[in-house]
This record gives sequence, C-alpha cells and structure tokens, in this order.
Amino acid sequence: MKQLLTLAACLVSLFIFSQNEKIDELTVQIAYQDPDSTKVDTSLMLINELYSIKEYDKALLYVNETSKLSRELNYTKGLAESSYYRALIYTHRNDYFNAIDNYNKSKQYYLQNSDTLGVAKVSNSIGLIEIKRGNYAVGLQNSLSAIAIFEKQGLREELSTAYNNLAEAYRKTNQIDKAIEFNYKALEVRKQVNDRLGIIASTKNIAELYSISKEHRKSIEYYENVLQLLNPENDKDLRGEILPKLGSEYLRFKEYDKASEYLVEGLKYNRKQGNNEGLLRALNAIGNLNLQKKKVKLASIQLDEAYKIAQKIDNKTELLENYKLHVALDSTRGYFENAFFWKNKYHSLKDSLSIIDQPVFPTDVDPITIDNNDAIEKEINNTDNNATQNSTWLTNPYILYGCIAALAILLSLLIYNLVKTKSHKDELVKAKEKLAQEQIRNEAILEQTHHLEEVNQVKDKLFSIVSHDLKDSISSIKAFLDLLKEDSISKDEFYELIPELSENANNASSLLFNLLNWSKSQMQNLEPKPELFNIQDVFHNKIALVEQKVEDKRIVLIDESQRDFVYADKSMVEIVIQNLITNAVKFSRTGDVITVSNQDVNGKALICVEDTGVGISRENIDKLFNANKNFTTVGTKNEKGTGLGLTIAKDLVELNEGRIWVESTQNVGSKFFIELPKAATQS
Repeated sequence: MKQLLTLAACLVSLFIFSQNEKIDELTVQIAYQDPDSTKVDTSLMLINELYSIKEYDKALLYVNETSKLSRELNYTKGLAESSYYRALIYTHRNDYFNAIDNYNKSKQYYLQNSDTLGVAKVSNSIGLIEIKRGNYAVGLQNSLSAIAIFEKQGLREELSTAYNNLAEAYRKTNQIDKAIEFNYKALEVRKQVNDRLGIIASTKNIAELYSISKEHRKSIEYYENVLQLLNPENDKDLRGEILPKLGSEYLRFKEYDKASEYLVEGLKYNRKQGNNEGLLRALNAIGNLNLQKKKVKLASIQLDEAYKIAQKIDNKTELLENYKLHVALDSTRGYFENAFFWKNKYHSLKDSLSIIDQPVFPTDVDPITIDNNDAIEKEINNTDNNATQNSTWLTNPYILYGCIAALAILLSLLIYNLVKTKSHKDELVKAKEKLAQEQIRNEAILEQTHHLEEVNQVKDKLFSIVSHDLKDSISSIKAFLDLLKEDSISKDEFYELIPELSENANNASSLLFNLLNWSKSQMQNLEPKPELFNIQDVFHNKIALVEQKVEDKRIVLIDESQRDFVYADKSMVEIVIQNLITNAVKFSRTGDVITVSNQDVNGKALICVEDTGVGISRENIDKLFNANKNFTTVGTKNEKGTGLGLTIAKDLVELNEGRIWVESTQNVGSKFFIELPKAATQS
C-alpha cells in the first residue's frame, strides 16, 4: 500500500513539474520573441496552461498584455482568444456582467474572422452562464446553435457540456421529456470520454427526472446505478444524498423492507458523516415510513428532529415536506388543532417557493428544437454583409451628421421623460402613503367594531346564564326558606334538606365567581401579575379542598406532583387547577383513580390532571373550551355545572402565555394538560 502511495505521489509531482516546465519554457520564448502575431500565439498557449492549473490572476495579466499587443497589431484572432479567456476567468469569479461583456466581444472578433468553431465555443459558454442566471430562453438558443457545430466536428467534451446545459434548461422550464433526452445524450458522450464524475451527474439527473415524471421504477433503476458508480472514499456526500432518495422511491410502492433498508442505512451514514442535508432528507423519509407503518411515536421523534435541522440549515424544500408530514402525523393522532397549524405553515411556504422558483422562460411553450444547423454560419455571413454596409454609411458625412442630430433629439426627449417620470413617481409614492394610512385607520375602526360586538355577545351571554342557572339555584333556596317560614315542614325534615340547600348555595356562589372572572377577562380588564411559585404547593392546597368529596365517592387520589417553579399569576393558576381537580372528582365513579402530576418538558412546566372516569366523547371535546357553546353535563352523582369553568380556565392559561388541551376516551378516562412558562419570556 505504501509503495502505491509513493508511486502516486511521484506521478503527481512529475505532472506538476512537467506543467511548470512547459510554463517556464513558454515564458522564456515570449521574452525573446519579437512583438508580432507569433508572440501573441505563444502568449495564448501560456494563458491556456495557466488557466488549466487555475492560476487565474497570473493568466489575467498575460491576457491583458496579449490583448494590448493584438490591438496594436490589429490581430483579430489574438483579440478573440484573449477576450474569451478573460470571460472564462470572470465566469469563475462569478462576475457575470464582465463575463458576458467579454464573451460578446470575443464572439464579434470570431465572426470577423469567420471562425465557426470559435463562435460555437463562445455561444456554448454564454448558454451555460445564461442558464445559471435563469435566462433559459437565451441560454437554450446559444447552446443549441453551438451543438450543431460540435456535432459536425465531433468535439465530445464540448458536446458533453452543451448537452448538459440544455438538459438543465429544459428541466427548469418543466420540459421533462426533453430534459431526459439531453441527459441521455450527455451520458452517452461522457461514457465515450470516460468522464466518471460526468457519468455520475447525468445518471443522477436522469433518476431525479424520472421521479418528477412519476416513472418511479425507472428512477429506482438509475438511483441504484449511481450507487454502483460511487467511490466509498471520495463520494461520501453524494452517497448520503442518494440513499434517502432511493428509499423514498421504494416507499412510493409500499415496499417497506427495501425502503427501510436504504433509509436506515442513509440515516446512519449521514449521521456518521455529519451531513445535515442528507440527514434531514433521511429523517423526513424514514418518518414518513414509520407514519405509514402506524409507528406514530417514532415518526414524531424523527419528524421533530428533521424540523429542527431544516430550520437550522434553511432547506426550504425539505422543510415543506416536513410540514406536510407533520399535518399527516397530527391528523393521525387526532391533534387537529396542531394539524391545522402545520397546514397553514405548509401553504405559506409553498406559496413563497412558487414565487421564487417561477421560471423566467414560460413553461407552456413548445420545446425549442434545432431547425437550422447553419445558424452560426448564417450569423457569420450576416456579419460580413453588415461590415460592407457599415463602410458605406460611415463614409457619408450627411448621414453621420443626421444620426448625431437624431441622437441629440432622442437624448433630450429621454431626459424630459425621466424628469416627468420622477415627478409622477413622487406623486405615486405620496398617494400610496396616504392610502396606507387610510387602510390602517380603517383596520383600527374594524378591530374596534369587532371588539364591541364581542363585548356585546359577552353581555348577552351573561344575562342568559344569570336568568337561567342563577335563577334556578336562588329559587330553590327561596322555596326551602318559604316552606320553613310557613311551617310546612318540620325541623327534622328541614335538616334533611340542608345538604341539598347547601349544594344549591355553593352552585350559586361558584356561578357568580366564575361569571365575574370570565366577564373581566373577556373585557380585557384582567391583567396577570406573574411571579415564581412552587406548583406543588398549589396542588396540595387544592387537593385539600376536595378531600371530603373524594372520600364520599371513595375515589383514589394519587399525588405525583413534584417541587418545581412556574412563572405565572398564582391566583389564576389556582383557579384553573381547582377547576380541573373539581371536574375530575365530578366525573369519576366510585373506585376511580385521579392522578395529578407535573414535569419539565423542553424548558416549560407540563401539568396533568388525569382521571379514569366517564371520559368525553369526540364530538363533545371541541365544545369544552368554546365560550359560545355553554356546554355542561351532570356528574356521576348528578352534580350540576355552569358550563363556564373550562372556558375561564382556557382564558386564564392563555393570559399567562400558556396553553391547555385535553385527551380523552369515553368510558376510559380523561387527561387535561396545561403548559406554562418557567421563566419570564424574552421580549
């Protein structure tokens, strides 16, 4: 092994030495040559050598000197070649403006020399740069005109680049069939020149295009071909990309064993390599696999990890896929509110991506085809004819003076138009500002109107409940007192009715208390005063209040609370906890179990009140926290309620920047969860 490494190092050194030797030789030749076309040709050979070893700064110095000498000699070939190399260097520096400018100059010089191959070479380079910039129509036309010449002269490497450019442009313009066709052509040429990286790139492109066109079996075939071509040592990132994609293709056919094989391998491989892009793709795909196999908990963990990575590396395509999978996950679990949240994020991101990815070239046009293989020859002929015509009018002074006068008039009109446009633009800006202010004012009025409507609804609600529930409780109390006053019942009978009388009084008191708090919160006068307090103390206090009822119903109450601190309004949290524990007792049967607990989850306090009582039906769950429904049911011993307790609880929790939700199965039991902050939020 050491001998092989030594041999490889020697070969590399020999190659570098031979290149440097050639560069030194050309440099010496240039130093002793006369300033003529031969020196220009030698300089161009040196520039080519420097460009091939990526010595761009040094190459650019020789390009400028060569261009200067060519201009002095009026040597068109030297001007064409030096401009072309300058454009190539600007392209590598991503200076597209100067690159295009020099490509166009080079093309004009090649046209003057009737150099068909030179024009084709420039056209192909312009095609590549325009396609990268999103100008697909221009890029397609340039690459197509170059291909005709390359095919005639059998220039395989140039054909490979041109075919690849066309395939990319057709893909960007949604002409998938044409994109596949030219990727096949590029693949064939790359096989002929034994371009390993080019073969891998074309094979991968074909696999992706077949996936887009929903020919997934063919996509699988070509993805597997890519895996066979990869070098385990040098193509690690590419392997990490292909494994999840291949697994996803098998998943489309619900071939879970094959999908799992590639996805698990892809997940382990990308995690080992620390490749976040591949890891994100693998987590999304394997999350989808587990979701389809009903392994919801595992899918949730994987999709949550994928969501964090997608946000971290800002991969919007995979983030969009993650949103879609989260919608399916929460719908499967019955968390429809969460599913709706993910659905909104999905559509919002999808709309923004559709705007960004909208192609410059229309997607509904017919594909551009090569209908004239002599386009470059015609352009050369037109250039020769134009040169002859130009020499005629340039020698006529009257035409020249007329053109100058016309240009001056046009310039004056342009300046006048610019001034008018600026004035119009200023007026337009003022009008827009005024319109924006009016819109803000209208929105404020509309918001105030909505608020007044809500307040009015609260008032109607309060009157309705007071006139019904409160009237019943107080009427019942009054009836008992009247009976006693009129001596219609004995004292013994009255003493027997005292528990019921006390229950009615308690109901009336609870109703008034809840109404007061709810109405204040709805009118937005209830301001929380957050503080740090031990949630375990609240549990102990509230459990003590229901001990008698727990004993009466022979309920088992388990306290699993632990010492932990919550940052919220303590009195509000006490009201909520009391309401949940009271409800748990109310809807538990003899021998049922109530468990209270709290734990730290992601830096927040998660409080749970769980019972094994009668549970809640799916259709009634949505009514629990809705103020407009006034939903209430009697307890297991006909205990009455106001229908406002959970509505108030929801308002109080949300005022403290928390959230409340329920999970319940009828005849099995219910779990009420509260999530509250443990520290002040950073504003």
